[in-house]
Amino acid sequence: MYTKNIPTGFPQGFLWGGATAANQIEGAWDVDGKGMTTAEVVRKATDRQNAMAMNQVTKATIAEAMADHGTENYPKRRGVDFYHHYQEDIKLLAEMGFKAYRLSIAWARIFPNGDDQEPNEKGLEFYDRVFAECAKYNIEPVVTLSHYEMPLNLTVQRNGWASRKTIEDFTRYTKVVFERYRGKVKYWMTFNEINAGTWGFTSTGAIEDNLSADEKLQLEYQAVHHQFVASAIAVKQCHEIDPTAKIGCMLARMQNYPLTPDPKDVRESQFQDQQNLFFTDVQVRGEYPEYMNRYFAEHNVEINMEPGDEKLLAAGTVDYLSFSYYMSTVTSASKDAEQTSGNLTFGGKNPYLETSDWGWQIDPIGLRITLNAFWDRYRVPLFVVENGLGALDKLTEDSQVHDSYRIDYLRKHILQMKEAVQDGVDLMGYTSWAPIDLISAGTSEMSKRYGFIYVDQDDEGRGSLKRYRKDSFYWYQKVIQTNGEDLA
Repeated sequence: MYTKNIPTGFPQGFLWGGATAANQIEGAWDVDGKGMTTAEVVRKATDRQNAMAMNQVTKATIAEAMADHGTENYPKRRGVDFYHHYQEDIKLLAEMGFKAYRLSIAWARIFPNGDDQEPNEKGLEFYDRVFAECAKYNIEPVVTLSHYEMPLNLTVQRNGWASRKTIEDFTRYTKVVFERYRGKVKYWMTFNEINAGTWGFTSTGAIEDNLSADEKLQLEYQAVHHQFVASAIAVKQCHEIDPTAKIGCMLARMQNYPLTPDPKDVRESQFQDQQNLFFTDVQVRGEYPEYMNRYFAEHNVEINMEPGDEKLLAAGTVDYLSFSYYMSTVTSASKDAEQTSGNLTFGGKNPYLETSDWGWQIDPIGLRITLNAFWDRYRVPLFVVENGLGALDKLTEDSQVHDSYRIDYLRKHILQMKEAVQDGVDLMGYTSWAPIDLISAGTSEMSKRYGFIYVDQDDEGRGSLKRYRKDSFYWYQKVIQTNGEDLA
């Protein structure tokens, strides 16, 4: 008789924590030798529902942004001033009991122009201090090497990742930080939501002025190929410089279902899934999947690979797969199907799901489905590194934030993670987005709040920047203390 013990809960050593990005939290955009980044030329959105503002960048808007040295129109330049509040903020994370804190390094803090031959010592020293502060509280840093930003100079000089030469500059940067933080950082990730490369400027720093649809695809997939190669090289570097460290990839998971049992809808859903999983297929399996051959041929995409690229990809597979999960969509072969907004994209409306203030469909069971599908497909450890609810939180007169809606959202998702662990999924940890209020990635709003910690700043940058604990702060503290057992 075959019998095996079923896990009853989250494993010991589970990495509970939260996640942020340098360009949304740090501020100090022109301090201590830091260069301007691609994130800092993205204007704030004028339409709350518009989650693609960060891609509406042209040569003209970049020139305009470079001439404007203020933060009013470019909120990611100010963030929430983590640069000067990091001690206070990390102390608050420790108070919640964080085991891990996912953050990113601003490439332009280390290499201001991207193509510099020597790093900026002041930038390196800042992250020395941040990691030391984490170590003081036994918090493991989980570090993303590139999170929706790169030195703007690389866009101006060579259109970002559209140029193969950018691999060389990225490799110089990764070697420096791997060596500098050896023994201080055990968990690394290469590119945040690497599939965002097919949404344009956000991820690749490549401008797409006056290109046809097929020309855009050609540029985007070529730029992503360069990122694949850079990621594979970084994996090799990391393993050689610090054999005890682990390095993963990161995907924006777009869980989707067929709108109906119509085989046409089912096939369209399968196609959309392949478009999403292509990126992890390359980074986890180490090769381009066959199903993309037809897609590339039908859209006149020809990936320019240099000799040795395929060998690099095969050798540079990641140690774990991390991903963001906020919502799910439905897919239909019909162009008339109702649409809804989402995480940097749009998808079909599911009549069975509720939505957030920003129209994102809330689907906790979809997280369990994703975890099982990933485990079945890849058989590598999984890490949920973004999941959370953006909402219009209100600070009361007595400095409280009663965010029961966020607690409800997180509780339901954590319960489904627990179900997935009982299903047999190897799950490393969970870092919610985001533990502290910060600037929205898509719209550059402050009013779209995710945190357990409220930051007194409005969309115009007004406020004291004082930090306040929300109700969810104390709830998550209890979740961590009980390793996910007490979710009441």
